[in-house]
Amino acid sequence: MKNIRFILIISLFIAIFDSCSTDVDIYAEYKDVPIVYAMLNPKSDTNYIKITRAFCGTNDNFINANDVALIADSSNYPGKLDIRIVELKKTHGDLYETTGRVIVLDTITLHDKEEGTFYSPDQTFYYTTEPFNTGMDGGKYKYRLIVVKPNGDSLTAQTNMVGNGEFAIMTSGVSFQMAETEQVRKIMFRADDFASLYEVSMQFNYREQKPGQGMKKKSVNRTFGTRTIKEFTKLEGSENSYYLEYSANWLFNALSNAIGGDTITNPNHPNVVRYIDDFVISISAAGDELTYYYIANLAQASSPMTLFTNYTNIEGGYGLFSSRTQIEKVVSLSSNTIRELFGMTSWGFKEQ
Repeated sequence: MKNIRFILIISLFIAIFDSCSTDVDIYAEYKDVPIVYAMLNPKSDTNYIKITRAFCGTNDNFINANDVALIADSSNYPGKLDIRIVELKKTHGDLYETTGRVIVLDTITLHDKEEGTFYSPDQTFYYTTEPFNTGMDGGKYKYRLIVVKPNGDSLTAQTNMVGNGEFAIMTSGVSFQMAETEQVRKIMFRADDFASLYEVSMQFNYREQKPGQGMKKKSVNRTFGTRTIKEFTKLEGSENSYYLEYSANWLFNALSNAIGGDTITNPNHPNVVRYIDDFVISISAAGDELTYYYIANLAQASSPMTLFTNYTNIEGGYGLFSSRTQIEKVVSLSSNTIRELFGMTSWGFKEQ
């Protein structure tokens, strides 16, 4: 891990966690500083990598980040960079060897970007539609990024690929109750060998129809926030299985808030009808590199004495090269839960 006093990072877009600053004091003279952001997803049909360069001034020439970010040449490299991803597979012990497979990335320009903090309307990305192996064949894979800049200098980074066959949701059903209680239930899962940061969510999907209107899809959901694997409880007698707890009241409390006063006023002439669709548990997993970045930013946010400290795993530049994936599972609602939902006549839930 590198903790560095950094000049200015233009674009580390983390979907789950992000913070930025607009006015930056400059600590170094100008030099070509590449910035890389990539989160490989083995389940995606296309993976993108954003590569820019830092813009900066000197301590005597203060700049405003928002102003400079709107200038294309301040962040974009001219022409096309040579970008490749090399595949490595675990052989024995902790040793990995190249499989001989090299993925060459091409460029794509995304047009009509809305005006905002960064340059618009055109944004250049590097992409590949090649699949990434996750170890479903029993192996373990790493991927090494190699970028050659116009001056011949190169930068590299490496990440394990998350999403191996061990990663799975173990919970097959959920149960809720309307009566107030302090009881809790468990969502259980097997961890990914290469992931250490997780987000768990659950969502109840239903349909709703009001008089004279078409059927609409509705849902209530809960996310449990971003957690490192150490923040989950390990299942007793298991080496790689964990759980978190949820309130047995959650579904009924969530529906009460969602439906509000829009209830059945006359059961014989209902003003709204609802149908149960399904209940989905989702778990996102991210690799060690994103975990380190997340922890470093938490430390920075909690300590006013820590300034301009960021994690990077890019050799020869700054940024993040990691992997992530998501799994989903439709689980059953207990018969008691369904019975209680149908019993709430004012909510209008009916059998299909």
